[in-house]
Amino acid sequence: MSGYDTNPFADPVDVNPFQDPSVTQITAGNHGNLEEFNPFSEGSHLTNPNQKTIPAQPAQSQPAVLQPSVEPTPQAAAMAAQTGLLQQQEELERKAADLDRKEQEMRNVNINLRQNNWPPLPPKCPIKPCFYQDISVDIPADYQRTCKMLYYLWMLHTFTLFLNLLACLSYFTAVSTGGVDFGLSILWFVMFTPCAFLCWYRPIYKAFRTDSSFSFFVFFIIFFCQIVIYIIQAVGIPGWGDSGWIMALSMIKTNIAVTVIMIVVASFFTVCSVFSLFLLKRVHSMYRRTGASFQRAQEEFSQGILSNRNVQNAAAGAATAAARGAFQGN
Repeated sequence: MSGYDTNPFADPVDVNPFQDPSVTQITAGNHGNLEEFNPFSEGSHLTNPNQKTIPAQPAQSQPAVLQPSVEPTPQAAAMAAQTGLLQQQEELERKAADLDRKEQEMRNVNINLRQNNWPPLPPKCPIKPCFYQDISVDIPADYQRTCKMLYYLWMLHTFTLFLNLLACLSYFTAVSTGGVDFGLSILWFVMFTPCAFLCWYRPIYKAFRTDSSFSFFVFFIIFFCQIVIYIIQAVGIPGWGDSGWIMALSMIKTNIAVTVIMIVVASFFTVCSVFSLFLLKRVHSMYRRTGASFQRAQEEFSQGILSNRNVQNAAAGAATAAARGAFQGN
């Protein structure tokens, strides 16, 4: 019966393959070398099992992190724009203050260096120059030519008045009743020469130099009156001290030499009047391009009056006198 207890499906000999001597010899050997062998590493050496290999360190990598995009709100954008504008405004104000300071320093230096040089008098003369004049320095390049022409007109005006004095003197030598004309010619030469320089040449010089609307208006008013005077002098009304065309033609039958002198003077008066009309039109065209106006002239006049120290002192004195009178009356 024992034969029926055996497993018919078992091998006839129960042999454990792992008990084979060749297998046990390998497993009982140096097992540490097999554990250090890595077939996937580049540093593995099959021929030298005793050489130890250094395992490669894996590269440390961090996962990519996507930053969420945050759009600024309209309020934040407006605040940022306003902050930028304020910074730009502060920068511009600082630069403007620096420019004003430098300009003021330059003005102070120029005031110290600008010594009066007109009229050109010798150094030993007791009378010193009263004005500073340098067209090439003070006047912009666009106005220098016109300013020089006006200065030449004033020189021609002075020379004509001097010739008028000589012509009236010759008229007085030929006609005994010409003493009044000779005396008036001296008065016109003494009075109109400095008045023309002060009343219409210096205002236009200042207008070109500082772009002053008030100076332009002063020039236009006085220079128009000057043109009217030129026309009257060119006409030559007897007894007015002007050697014009009427007086020159009245002397043809009396004295030819005096007539020629007076005709020359009448021609000079005519040239002055025509030249003045041309320059008035030229200055007016420049005035319209500068952007000046009557309102601006009024503002400059009021500012000049209020900033004048003499006017301020007079106003303060008048107010003090009025206050004292009011206290005394009470």
